[in-house]
Amino acid sequence: MNVFGIDIGGSGIKGAPVDTESGELVRERVRIKTPKPATPEAIVGTAVEVVREAGWEGPVGCGFPAVVKDGVVQTAANIDKAAIGFGLREALERVLDSPVSVVNDADAAGLAEMRWGAGREQDGVVLMLTLGTGIGTSLFVGGRLVPNTEFGHIEVRGKDAEHRAADSARKRDDLSWKEYAGRLDEYLHRVEFLLWPDLIVIGGGISKKSEKFFPHLTARTKVVPAEMHNDAGIAGAALAGIPEKAAVKTAE
Repeated sequence: MNVFGIDIGGSGIKGAPVDTESGELVRERVRIKTPKPATPEAIVGTAVEVVREAGWEGPVGCGFPAVVKDGVVQTAANIDKAAIGFGLREALERVLDSPVSVVNDADAAGLAEMRWGAGREQDGVVLMLTLGTGIGTSLFVGGRLVPNTEFGHIEVRGKDAEHRAADSARKRDDLSWKEYAGRLDEYLHRVEFLLWPDLIVIGGGISKKSEKFFPHLTARTKVVPAEMHNDAGIAGAALAGIPEKAAVKTAE
């Protein structure tokens, strides 16, 4: 079945209908700049605009950059603090008059990679990292998602890991690829010590340049670039948005 996937990011809100069997976007994606200030109400308005511009009616899955429990936003590390406690799912369902599922954006990307990308057919413990403004993480054990992990905020040298090892840190500090790899490597070793994963998947826009920094990594775990790239957030959000009855049939 097709579900409309929305990926809410710091610079843009984008979405498209997705074939949840293949992971392919069945129509060209719609992208609108994230409103400023990015208040919860403004984000809902823009997300609805994306859906309506696409001419979509039906189930919707939405990836949002925060911990999300039962459709309610719980954290605001890189977004407007007003989002904390906001019922995003309820607000979207009210306006769209369709079933909506809301998940953490890194979890959405991880769902896509595990179903159609670098993590497909992988058992054991798989950790996906999305390196961008921050470090998003999604963790899978035996193919099942452990939702809302926040390993980008573990402490490295007295600061949040993402402050040192996100792609934004590379740009902010004007690091060479080797220098950046050193910071990322330190973070990966810390994560390995905590989780002992069997595979680490690196996503985010930086993953397209993996050949520049992967050779400098010394993690014992196999590290691979993501395969879904820009479609991961939308496709994974759509996967999370499959209505419950349809999801059971898909699993069967």
